[in-house]
Amino acid sequence: MSWEALLEAVRARPLPQHVALIMDGNGRWAKARARPRTEGHREGARTLERLVRFVAKERLFPYLTVFAFSTENWDRPQEELEFLFATLEEFVRTHTEELAENMVQLRILGDLSPFPRGLREALERAMERTKGGQSLVFAVALNFGGRWDVLTAARRAVALAQAGKLRPAELTLERFRAFLPGGELPDPDLIIRTGGHQRLSNFFLFEAAYSELYFTKTLWPDFTEEELLLAIRDFQGRTRNFGKVSP
Repeated sequence: MSWEALLEAVRARPLPQHVALIMDGNGRWAKARARPRTEGHREGARTLERLVRFVAKERLFPYLTVFAFSTENWDRPQEELEFLFATLEEFVRTHTEELAENMVQLRILGDLSPFPRGLREALERAMERTKGGQSLVFAVALNFGGRWDVLTAARRAVALAQAGKLRPAELTLERFRAFLPGGELPDPDLIIRTGGHQRLSNFFLFEAAYSELYFTKTLWPDFTEEELLLAIRDFQGRTRNFGKVSP
């Protein structure tokens, strides 16, 4: 099947609303080519740029979230961290206007306070510049973890309770979900992980309760638009019961 025929076939069936990507394999991609790990991150940034542009252009789904930097990634060598932050800042500063022109709204999930000032300012400016985007909500999880996510929601609920603004009986699952940092986003229908590992690695925990999971051995820098379409086609072939019995 040609690339164009695959796109047409995917469009002909119900599409997911929210796709999340765990971008794994940059370091292994570089190691396999006897290159520094930083080159894997640089190539991975190019892959992300290409895929965001593709999803926005084709309007495949309205929400895309990528797991870019976890709460556990701080244990990496300082040189690698500095490169990652510089690469991300360059990416944001370079593409903010393109995102705005293509009606892509940038959102950040995670605690930005530990990041360098220049990166924080670039992200804040990009979010402000793109806040009116309606073709695609592009959420980037930075200094984010599933446990931190749930803990943040719990702390918000406790604060409201202590202020007398929330009674225990009022804390429903729906209300609690709204306290999550990404509470305005719908739960991901499909979570794709590249790089071969079959785990969530502390990504979305609460939100992934009924997400379909798709794992590929392809390392992130080699992930293509065609592979994204294949993942969506696989998703379209599944039956989603959400814990209920099929009729």
